[in-house]
Amino acid sequence: MDQTKEQDGDYGYNLFPDRKKSKYKKGSIGESLFTFNHKCQVMLQFAIETSPYAKLLLGAMKNSGCTVYKDRHFSCEDCDGTVSGGFDATTSQIVLCQNNIHQQAHMNRVVTHELIHAFDHCRAHVDWFNNFKHLACSEIRAANLSGDCSFTNELSRFNFGLKQHHQECVRGRALRSILAVRKVSREEAEKVVDEVFDSCFNDHTPFGRIPHSKKDAKFAYRDFENRDRYYANL
Repeated sequence: MDQTKEQDGDYGYNLFPDRKKSKYKKGSIGESLFTFNHKCQVMLQFAIETSPYAKLLLGAMKNSGCTVYKDRHFSCEDCDGTVSGGFDATTSQIVLCQNNIHQQAHMNRVVTHELIHAFDHCRAHVDWFNNFKHLACSEIRAANLSGDCSFTNELSRFNFGLKQHHQECVRGRALRSILAVRKVSREEAEKVVDEVFDSCFNDHTPFGRIPHSKKDAKFAYRDFENRDRYYANL
């Protein structure tokens, strides 16, 4: 499923300098002592073991034939100060920005957000580099389903009280993500987001609902775990 990209294209790779080089050899003592890598690895392990969002997505990807392996498909790296993570379609790998993620709740959201991109990459064969609508759709889904726009998170950003606030949050965060990784005008990005917003916002796969909170995600994960039992009883 790996895709290739043009060498002279940007595609946001400038935000992830460690994609090209690393100061320390991976797994070295220097990496553990002088970077945030060890803390990142610990928080990642905790996220994939305890977050109902992450556990559901990992299970759904396994069922779709895309089993995720922690050492192969996640990479803790130093990034530009403006980003927390990314999905590298050329390697089918999730990048976690170890210098920008300092709290477990933040790690949980980033892992979930990027796993949604990975899930879309697995099930929908997204053309990340050539189809702008594909990118926009996955960004809408990631903002909608990852908890990025939960009431608690929006309250902490002092954003609340607007009619259809969740939709506007999703639209805004998807737009910012696109502008961060593509050299396009805001007008062009807004046009594409508007064109695909309704269908992609209403695609709740694999959650079956919008998990507005951890409690919602737990219910969705329970339903996912019990799906075979349900169909067996039909």
